[in-house]
Amino acid sequence: MDAAGRLVLNKVAEALARLGRVKRVGLTMNDKIAFISAWGHVFGRPTRKEQCYDNLRISKNAWDTNLVKANPQYLAVNWEASGGGAFAVIPLNEKGRLPEQLPLFRGHKAVVLDTDWNLFDDSLIASGSDDGKAFIWRVPEDFTLRTEDGEDPEDVGPLRQFTGHSRKVGHVLFNPAAANVLATSSGDYTVKIWDIEAGSPRLTQKHTDIVQSLSWSANGSLLVTTSRDKKLRVWDVRQEAPAHTVPGHAGAKNSRVTWMGEHDRIATTGFSKMSDRQLGLWDIRDPKEPIGGFHMLDSISGVCMPFWDDSTQCLYLAGKGDGNIRYFEYEHDKFEYLSEYKSSDPQRGLAFLPKRGVNTHDNEVMRAFKTVNDSYIEPISFIVPRRAEVFQGDIYPPVTGTKPAMSAAEWFDGMEGLPPKIDLESIYEGEEPTEIPSSSRPVSRVPSTSTMLSTSKHQAEPAPLKKDLEPIKEPSQPSPAIRNPPPSMKEQANSVANLASKYDDKEDSSSAEDDSSSFEEVAKPTERHAPKPVEQPAESTEPSAITRELGSPASPAKLAAPISPSKPGSWAAPSMQQAPAKAPTSSDQITLQDIKTLLESQSKTISVQSEKIALLTAQVDRLKTTIGGKM
Repeated sequence: MDAAGRLVLNKVAEALARLGRVKRVGLTMNDKIAFISAWGHVFGRPTRKEQCYDNLRISKNAWDTNLVKANPQYLAVNWEASGGGAFAVIPLNEKGRLPEQLPLFRGHKAVVLDTDWNLFDDSLIASGSDDGKAFIWRVPEDFTLRTEDGEDPEDVGPLRQFTGHSRKVGHVLFNPAAANVLATSSGDYTVKIWDIEAGSPRLTQKHTDIVQSLSWSANGSLLVTTSRDKKLRVWDVRQEAPAHTVPGHAGAKNSRVTWMGEHDRIATTGFSKMSDRQLGLWDIRDPKEPIGGFHMLDSISGVCMPFWDDSTQCLYLAGKGDGNIRYFEYEHDKFEYLSEYKSSDPQRGLAFLPKRGVNTHDNEVMRAFKTVNDSYIEPISFIVPRRAEVFQGDIYPPVTGTKPAMSAAEWFDGMEGLPPKIDLESIYEGEEPTEIPSSSRPVSRVPSTSTMLSTSKHQAEPAPLKKDLEPIKEPSQPSPAIRNPPPSMKEQANSVANLASKYDDKEDSSSAEDDSSSFEEVAKPTERHAPKPVEQPAESTEPSAITRELGSPASPAKLAAPISPSKPGSWAAPSMQQAPAKAPTSSDQITLQDIKTLLESQSKTISVQSEKIALLTAQVDRLKTTIGGKM
């Protein structure tokens, strides 16, 4: 390909990438494929001090926790309190300098170590404390931090008290698919699973050391933990036995883990033996070692906090003690570095807002809340730079709403599934969230522990994980659809060269013009029709007295038209139909439509070839691993 052709294609790709309209297209000057991310231009926007949450007394306890948790209505902050433990709840709309005396959530006899909001009820929150107990709290209606002159703030008491751990409760985490199911980790080396309606622990996961981090799978059936014994464990929770126990980060400092949404992948951060910060990507079906090994980040000593955004497929990393937030895009089983938000103010704690709470009018894709100097919390908005003043559907796929996939009783009976999603366009228009049925309907399944563990020893997919998450397609599996082979790279280069040659000044115009198009026509792929999701009839059940006491989550929104199911971790892709390219109208002019047509043709072909290259690369890596193991 000559220089003119490369220049045309790269200029158009760069312009479209700035608009965020394309995800991957472009060629380097060496005719190599260049990967351009739609999120590469996302930037972090700080907030002015007067719009922050100021005059706070954030806990100075040394326990490794995020200190702050957020939902679309409130912030929860671990508080530096005397006479027992407490935490504060701050409404998001009450910004600026807060009063000296705040209504606190008191009840623990020792410092509060961690909190977590219920994903399906924005007013329900759990807390864990150094006193060995976990509490459930409800934020009062019309809760505010500001009182009338002369009135003392009234503290809030717990709704439920859970006693079962013999040492401090360091982490609390609600199940992301089932209502009122809570996981707590403790210094007694156990993780307990609670039915908060019944108020009792139903399951126990026993470890050999203190749990440092835990994360649920998207359907709530699996749990991954890291602990001080440097082990990474994947649990089929209802079997009370680990499906996998493998070595994690080798360093002595704390490691963190986060489940990557609806993927069968997890991401970990930790330290090497030389105290370098590391990032690891793991396949839960065979997690003997991270995919591609550990990736070194830097040599800073602070713990790195990972946060996963399933809608953009991006991983955010924020280090304790430094003010920077890096973000990566997950693609082809590796993390591609995108950019970094830099700040001179270090953070000790950080929380990200659930996606249903972002400001879609500002093209905000994520919002973080970082603690600064243990005295105030600063919101940071991550923005896609666009000038369009309409809803941007390509950056806002459906996200998890406020309706659970199942009740606590159904989950403990073995049911699993993904909660329904909501369409953010309805929120953009100021309407009630429109519900979109999940592509994975709840199923009832409880595998045997012996089958699960025996399968794990033979490096096959464990039985409990078979239906949890969609397995990756192996290259050896035949495709049911038949399609013509895509044009070769040589043909593509000739096509672009023909296009670029029209820029040359030629005196001789006697040559006859060819009536046929100079573009290679890409064959239309065979259309695959996915089965429609099965709608389940709604069950009408009478709430129990405990359920009425806890309060029911927000009423489900109106159902939208069902959409075709897609792979976990992805959303509905545009049609793959390709119209044949049209020839330019004259020999010395080229229209934007011609360039766009060529660009679409090239990008589809490159995408197909990139997928094949990725599959072949995976095969080669597996063969290398097998040969290396035999030697």
